[in-house]
Amino acid sequence: MNIVNLDVETEEGSATHRAYVSLRNMIVTGELKPGEKLKIDGLRKRLDTGASPIREALSLLTSDNLVERIDQRGFRTAEVSKANFDEILMLRCNLEDLALRESIANATEAWEEGIVLAHHRMHRARETDAATFEAHHKAFHMALLAGAKSPILLKFCSQLYDLNIRYRFLAGNALNYQRRDVSDEHTRILNAAIARNAEEASTDLLNHYRTTGAFLSGLMGDGVLS
Repeated sequence: MNIVNLDVETEEGSATHRAYVSLRNMIVTGELKPGEKLKIDGLRKRLDTGASPIREALSLLTSDNLVERIDQRGFRTAEVSKANFDEILMLRCNLEDLALRESIANATEAWEEGIVLAHHRMHRARETDAATFEAHHKAFHMALLAGAKSPILLKFCSQLYDLNIRYRFLAGNALNYQRRDVSDEHTRILNAAIARNAEEASTDLLNHYRTTGAFLSGLMGDGVLS
């Protein structure tokens, strides 16, 4: 009997997804600079794929606010600004506060095991390259929210994470954590979540974001990231 796997993407769909993931990573990590014009032909050669998947991927990235459409002239990466960053931080804090509280209210042993494992993997990835660490960093933060039964909310939280992390990559070596124990901050958030203490977990999470946010906002104000 022939078995058809309905989860297998079409060749075109798969190519679009690969182009989307590659371009998103290039924008978030700063490989493609803010405001850079995105020429289809150049990206097609760079990613070794067709023009159609590139166009479709760029259209998807406009929905993520990582790419801007330039009237009829094509696409460019989204610009950065202090006002944009401050809005991203505000929305991220408000939405993740809501998602984390809902996640803890729905806490299960499987959810708890998931965040402990994600925390362990993130801790272990500290000595790797920045992109690898950030992948595990995002996995930990999204694992904290995974108990929320609001898929649209979780999608927004994931998108806001990418928008926020883009500024951290752009800051590069200017982002100095010497006066902070970020690992301890993560552990405090983890422990409060495991203890099902939504108030403490949310307070620690938002302080974690706002401390980094204040530094990055200051860089924007000083013109370091403009």
